[in-house]
Amino acid sequence: MLPRQTRTMTMLRELALRNSSTNSIVGNQLKHRHGFHIIRQTCTEFPRKLKKTERKLWVTNINELKRIGRAERKERQIVRERILQPPQNGLLVKELIPVAHQVNADRIQLFTCVSKVAQSIAIYSCSVCGEVHIGHRPHKIRTCNVMGSAASKEHCWRRGAVEHVLPLVESFHLYDRLGRAVSHNERLQVDRIPAILELCVQAGIDLPEYPTRRRVFPAYSISGRVIDFEKRFPKEDAPGKDIYACGFWQKRNNISEDNKSVDMQPCDLQGTAVRGMEAWERMRSGASRLMETYAVQTCGYCLELQVGPKGHRVRNCQAYKHQMRDGQHAWQEATIDDVVPPVYVWHVRDTQSEKPLVNGLKKYYGMLPAVVELFAQAGASVPNDYVVMMREDVAVPEWDEEKLVV
Repeated sequence: MLPRQTRTMTMLRELALRNSSTNSIVGNQLKHRHGFHIIRQTCTEFPRKLKKTERKLWVTNINELKRIGRAERKERQIVRERILQPPQNGLLVKELIPVAHQVNADRIQLFTCVSKVAQSIAIYSCSVCGEVHIGHRPHKIRTCNVMGSAASKEHCWRRGAVEHVLPLVESFHLYDRLGRAVSHNERLQVDRIPAILELCVQAGIDLPEYPTRRRVFPAYSISGRVIDFEKRFPKEDAPGKDIYACGFWQKRNNISEDNKSVDMQPCDLQGTAVRGMEAWERMRSGASRLMETYAVQTCGYCLELQVGPKGHRVRNCQAYKHQMRDGQHAWQEATIDDVVPPVYVWHVRDTQSEKPLVNGLKKYYGMLPAVVELFAQAGASVPNDYVVMMREDVAVPEWDEEKLVV
């Protein structure tokens, strides 16, 4: 007779084999067996909202960052000159200058397409939690779980606008990306512009209202310090030229007027949505390519962003344990979702139906970024990257069938 431990291990092995064979038989789609629905959850999960006490995920492993930091400290102890590569030496990467111009053009075209499509498709926003819904009938899903919300967790809907679909993420504009960081006392003296625009400016776009320093000779690194042999303010920069004495609000209006100045040819709603979807994909892919070379920093606890090799020193963080940091931000490497945040909304399959999405069937609904959902309802095809999140392969039961779902 086998020992008790051996018999237990054998029983566990047989149980695991039985469960694996059972799971392999069950399909990924909805089936009908004797009047019951048998459904299996999809593997793709929706993006989870971080708690206030949670930090954003690190792009680079923390152990790798520690190793790089130790190597840099060891390198600084050796007094020698180290040649930097663009853009660390202040020069532009010539191969990415056309990419920056294309990203800026796609940004303006995307804003124009969203503005035109929003005139035909309703956009709703919750006045309490800020959740967004695309479509004529707002959903009835009770997900308003913030301070000040109703006990039933139902949303208080109001008509939204373009800024709810394309939220504005701003960054301090740097005249010299290799210079010192913006201090707390300079927070009202330095312009703040959209982060995607600041990324394009640092990558090679020249805007008269936002001058930036273009070096001719590279900078060098000696014992960890960047040494610049150029004059600090060359004559060709002309610091006072083409700069208008106006406040931040006037410059923001100029940016919005530039976005609206793109005159698109009159066409149907579907053609505008298709061009907007293509501009959305090109802008995100181009910005991701720029971020591989030009560093972008974000706070690990709040939405603050700074385009450049290091974050600013403005003490305006009000997130988790900001008292311990004296209001300083916990800077880390940013992702494309930090620069161009996708506002996820519930996906409406049948736009002609008068029935809104209900709370009892929310586990069968899919989600999409607000821009993609807006263009999809206008007739554009959804890219393959978002097809799984739509959950089109999951059948939504009726109210009288929902109790029969297993």
